[in-house]
Amino acid sequence: MHLSLIVGISMFFLKFYAYALTHSTAILSDAAESIVHVIAVGFAAYSLRLAAKPADQEHHYGHAKISFISAGFEGAMIIIAALFIIYETTENLIAGIQIQKLGTGLWLTGGALVINAALGSYLMLVGKRKRSLILEANGKHVLTDAWTSFGVVLGVGLAWSTGWHYFDPICAILLAFHILFSGFKLMKQSINGLLDTADPEIDQIITDTLEKAKSEFEIDFHGVRHLSTGDGYRIELHLLFPDELTIKEAHRQATIIERQIETAIETPVLVTTHLEPARAHEEHH
Repeated sequence: MHLSLIVGISMFFLKFYAYALTHSTAILSDAAESIVHVIAVGFAAYSLRLAAKPADQEHHYGHAKISFISAGFEGAMIIIAALFIIYETTENLIAGIQIQKLGTGLWLTGGALVINAALGSYLMLVGKRKRSLILEANGKHVLTDAWTSFGVVLGVGLAWSTGWHYFDPICAILLAFHILFSGFKLMKQSINGLLDTADPEIDQIITDTLEKAKSEFEIDFHGVRHLSTGDGYRIELHLLFPDELTIKEAHRQATIIERQIETAIETPVLVTTHLEPARAHEEHH
């Protein structure tokens, strides 16, 4: 995250220098996205530090849910950047297009593209490996920045080579809509996490594991539910055991089933099981 912040600040100055040289709206759209990126990374860095704090008396389940707020904030910043690009490009179209030194701007933006593509891929890789939504969201934002730079290189390159400068604002508008789409995706991911929306893939893994345990231990199950904590999952379920089984043996089997679920998901998981007698189960409820 520190690397992302340092690179983000460097790209901010590089892109605005390129805009000052060229007055290209496409390059301005890229630079505007960098302002948003620096703000978002600063908040994400704070969120990552907070998410790493252990549970305390006020937050019994830890602080990792901040990752969903961080992703939502980053998504909102991306949307604001896109709207600014559309506004600025429209104003420039009305006032008249005046761009210069496109060759220099092209090389500077191309350099930013390569750096951001490498950084974004690295952040996504680490985020997925560590199951960190904060790093993954930041990686998506950096890759969005790289795609923006790619579009700018394409638009500015066409304007430079053909002399038809309208390629520049057309490119800026197209990029703005691409950025909007990325921002809405992050917002949706954030809302789903805050509302504890079930993950179908995780749900299927839990069900498959319990079906195997059902035949292995001659048990049944119900009341399965799960939620994402931002850095892993909490899973709750009820296990139905034969009435003649001792509580000691039932607990031993339940512990094995819990470990099987944790192993199958391969990410930080806390499984809580509620043990029940199978016979006359409905009456007990």
